[in-house]
Amino acid sequence: MTLDAALADRIRRTPKAELHVHIEGTLEPELIFRLAQRNQVQLPYPSVEALRAAYAFHDLQSFLDIYYAGASVLLTEEDFFDMTMAYVQRASADNVRHAEIFFDPQTHTARGVDIEVVIDGIADALAQAHTQFDFSSRLILCFLRHLSEEDAFATLEAALPYRDRFVGVGLDSSERGNPPEKFARVFARARELGLHCVPHAGEEGPAQYVADALDILKVERIDHGVRAIDDPALVQRLARERIALTVCPLSNQKLKVYPDLRDHSLKTLLDAGVAVTLHSDDPAYFGGYMNANWEAAFEALPLTADDAHRLARNSFEASFLPAARKAAYLEAVDLFWQQDQPAPAA
Repeated sequence: MTLDAALADRIRRTPKAELHVHIEGTLEPELIFRLAQRNQVQLPYPSVEALRAAYAFHDLQSFLDIYYAGASVLLTEEDFFDMTMAYVQRASADNVRHAEIFFDPQTHTARGVDIEVVIDGIADALAQAHTQFDFSSRLILCFLRHLSEEDAFATLEAALPYRDRFVGVGLDSSERGNPPEKFARVFARARELGLHCVPHAGEEGPAQYVADALDILKVERIDHGVRAIDDPALVQRLARERIALTVCPLSNQKLKVYPDLRDHSLKTLLDAGVAVTLHSDDPAYFGGYMNANWEAAFEALPLTADDAHRLARNSFEASFLPAARKAAYLEAVDLFWQQDQPAPAA
């Protein structure tokens, strides 16, 4: 399917919110090598080209192995600052107006990097981005689900002195064998602290993981969630309760969740009334930032201009912005699609 040029231009220019991006997953090979040189870190790849060539993943774990190796170059506040600013510049170019960004402190504290270094470097960059690019953002601290709940508790407690710098907690890493209930107590603690809760579920794991995330972890939206399509009653529930799914097309393709995007569930879920949203996940590894993901989805699936308008609206509606800010962004999206109509045929 060839994407109409006029629609392609419109989806590139529409205001968007990005709700599913791992800041460590925006670390491009060129920056990895620059930081490695700056910090005298020895990489297992001889060149940028060799590292990029290794981005041939057959599942989530094969990706994670390289992901953690790349993160090894992040040691100082300056490193986290530079990585974050590089992401903001790319996202702003794709008309992302607001981003809710995941970060994985355990990936760094396990290497001896203090959590303060991680949070301050990222947050300082986002503060500068707000002034420099009018770029709105929130941070979400993610627990690594292949580690223990005790480790997640320790991470949460270590982060509490910086509570004003993040708004929620997430759950990422290897889904298989690590069901939502493994983290029931730490998510309960996060809710007590007034934090938003957003786990990965139903990517490689089954539809039941999505239901368990809702029922056991009491979460507000689901990251990925594409396997919900296997349970019609769950799809109806997601639509009825307006539980947003933060879907990442190129990630799903690269990790073989949907090897052929023409088979992807997102159009079916959207048509069923589910609040589907589109995002980039780990764009440095999966082949593209926001606009590339939108374009890939629209090229593969019978998505329309009305779908694009709905997807853009859904992204802001599902955000954790204050009501007034959210309403302003939604008004901007509606105005864009009302004013940006193609000329009628002669």
